[in-house]
Amino acid sequence: MHFLITYFYELKHQKLRMFLTIMAVAWGMANIVLMLSVGEGLYTMMSRGLSGMGEGIAVGWPNQTSKASNGYGAGRPVRVTEADIAAAATISSIRNISAEYSGWGVTMRVDGKNISKNVRGVYPVYGSMRNLVPEHGGRFLNDIDEEKRRRVIFLGNEVRDVLFGKDEAAVGKTVSLNGTPFLVVGVLRHKYQMSCYNGNDSGACFVPASTFRTMFNRSHVNIAIIEPKSEAVSKEAQKEFRKLLAGRHGYHPEDDALVSFWDTYETKKMQDVIFRGLQAFLGVIGGLTLLIAGMGVANIMYVTVKERTREIGIKMAVGANPLLIVAQFLVEALITVSLGGLIGTCMAMGLIDLFGLIPLPDSFVEVTGRPEPVFSAMIALICVSALNIIGLFAGIFPARRASLVDPVEALRYE
Repeated sequence: MHFLITYFYELKHQKLRMFLTIMAVAWGMANIVLMLSVGEGLYTMMSRGLSGMGEGIAVGWPNQTSKASNGYGAGRPVRVTEADIAAAATISSIRNISAEYSGWGVTMRVDGKNISKNVRGVYPVYGSMRNLVPEHGGRFLNDIDEEKRRRVIFLGNEVRDVLFGKDEAAVGKTVSLNGTPFLVVGVLRHKYQMSCYNGNDSGACFVPASTFRTMFNRSHVNIAIIEPKSEAVSKEAQKEFRKLLAGRHGYHPEDDALVSFWDTYETKKMQDVIFRGLQAFLGVIGGLTLLIAGMGVANIMYVTVKERTREIGIKMAVGANPLLIVAQFLVEALITVSLGGLIGTCMAMGLIDLFGLIPLPDSFVEVTGRPEPVFSAMIALICVSALNIIGLFAGIFPARRASLVDPVEALRYE
């Protein structure tokens, strides 16, 4: 209590100096909070956008052989069949697998409206693998659709908006594909998607793979989507898939060029490295500002020690322990830094709220969402830790200097 009374006495009699010191710390704290929050916001936005295509999957494109085998030279086209996909489903490292057939320039017609879109033939499990969540009242393709070769279709939300009107109910209505009627069973719920192949899912349509093969007379798969059982076996699953194709079609068993895979696990790792590095960089910039403010606190404490030399001498002359003198100045430094930190945090939170009011183009927000700073518990822990460390160092050296004052010399100090 004595320390607090002394501190507020100083605050009252040195208003300008204490105000400027506290505001310097507040500005430094606001900087580090804003920098870390911006980095976290960017990381959150990118994670949300990249997960829109699906998480924990590998997208494979059949290529050409790069090694001679069974009397054939390199350069033979790799053909993946429906039977290959069924055989690959038995590989121990693969949890799920789906074929994907692509049809470009398919004419879609509804009540006189004609558009040309990409239609994909896929398995029911494709929906969960690729994060295709239907709007309320609809569904994705199911096993009966695939088994019975039903003429049903799942629409991307942008396709629905063009054919039926923005946010109009489309489930239960009919769409004509190249003159063949298809029943709409679901519409994609809006999602943020920053990674894709063959365009965003919002602009595509999905029909059962069996229906697609029959309608377009396809026998070869365009893309294979693999979901490994874990990140640890992702590379093994891809390797086993290539070996299976080699064994079934006479390709070289060690030919890694048979299928090119986009591994989302690797994309996630790269994203983490880049954005955590960016966040660390922004944190260092903000931390330097806070460190400079801490040096200002230390300088003020040195001045305070000099001004109160006689007071210190009196206390030590009547038997005050040097540790008590250290504690007094250390507590004063910590209180100053804590007040500045509290004010700075409030300033940063206010600026974060104001950022949400800044208008952004709809075309940008539709794809990525609003890139808003995010203040998390981890950021709070980092900032509080940095604040305490700087407060400790800002007070410990002036406090030690105060404790070493010679009482006799201090009493003669004017």
